[in-house]
Amino acid sequence: MTTHKVFLLSLGCSKNTVDSERLMAQAEASGIRFTDTADEADTILVNTCGFIEDAKQESITETLAAIDKKVEGTIQKVFVMGCLTELYRRELAEEMPEVDGFFGTRELPEVLVAIGASYREELYDHRLLLTPPHSSYLKIAEGCNRGCSFCSIPKIRGRYKSQPVDQLLREAALLQKNGVRELNVIAQDISMFGYDTKGKSMLNDLVLRLSDMAFDWIRLLYAYPVQFPLEVIETMRERENICNYLDIPLQHCNDRILRSMSRGINKQETIRLLETIRDKNPDIRLRTTMIVGYPGETRKEFEELLEFVEANRFDRLGCFAYSHDEHAPSFALEESVTAEEKQERVAELMELQEEVATENNRLFEGKTVKVLIEQIDDGTAFGRTEYDAPEVDNECIVSTENSPLSVGSFSMVTISDTTAYELFGKLSHS
Repeated sequence: MTTHKVFLLSLGCSKNTVDSERLMAQAEASGIRFTDTADEADTILVNTCGFIEDAKQESITETLAAIDKKVEGTIQKVFVMGCLTELYRRELAEEMPEVDGFFGTRELPEVLVAIGASYREELYDHRLLLTPPHSSYLKIAEGCNRGCSFCSIPKIRGRYKSQPVDQLLREAALLQKNGVRELNVIAQDISMFGYDTKGKSMLNDLVLRLSDMAFDWIRLLYAYPVQFPLEVIETMRERENICNYLDIPLQHCNDRILRSMSRGINKQETIRLLETIRDKNPDIRLRTTMIVGYPGETRKEFEELLEFVEANRFDRLGCFAYSHDEHAPSFALEESVTAEEKQERVAELMELQEEVATENNRLFEGKTVKVLIEQIDDGTAFGRTEYDAPEVDNECIVSTENSPLSVGSFSMVTISDTTAYELFGKLSHS
């Protein structure tokens, strides 16, 4: 019997990556083989993203490319799963009759059957990593209850559902056994972890127990600013293996826009929260995300956001142009900012952030920091500090001077030079 060969293209966020890794572990246990390229496969499976316009477009483009291969006869079947299907299953099925099956975000057993595998409950914790072997994600919850006006995630992923702590510890132990040294704790909203199961935040309890497992680094991503358990910041300061880093998407600072976005927090409360976090842990580095061009955003309101970003000195910041999503509540509002103006505002905010980041990074010069080595190329190593999450943050470029370094190892590096998004240094021999 020939082994069924599948090429899985996993698009979108880290939460999607975990879904793909679960699927691969289950399928491989049923004898499915995953290929590195589409040309080696007989089936293509696309795990789509549906969050913003660019991501939707990429998902559609990749699905059409897979259909072309099927029409040419180089592959036999195409399946599409994930977030885009949750939003547009009927439309996609009508527009792409060549696709052999569409599956949503909560249909893992059905996807497995379609590709010739079967779901096994006892393998729930198992994953086949798509990340480098030394770094992985731990998804602690599914869905979201927040109802932000610009976001369709509750429709895509359903109500908030915390994973049981014991199950997460089992999964973390398996990842550690497979060589993971950096554990990135993720959810749509880590702040709410435990409220649905225990009636209170269980995040600090989970973080302490993961810390006890002696991972080198534990990183916290995607904290909602309302109901964030501040005791976690104190734990972060006290525990050496919890990175002094928090990704806390704020989206805006103007009170009217925050109200319209249904964020549940105003500007003064936001500023107080940032001050409290930094007071509790002066060494913390904060990443945030902003949205510009939200319906009704005036030039004056945008300038208020610029002043807020300049005043609050975020260490890392990403910016999205508002995406008018028909499945999000804000679709009922009239778009008032042109696509061109949105892009100009993104560029203006990121230019300001580049100045802030340049000044923040200069503080590293002359200091020795711990760096996770991720790539080595001709006497130069590329890595990250504890203040930098995978894929989105700064890179540390290290002159190895022919010292024996290995990918996935940690080294002490003395920083000699910096730019807005890079640190340069040499191995410390002290």
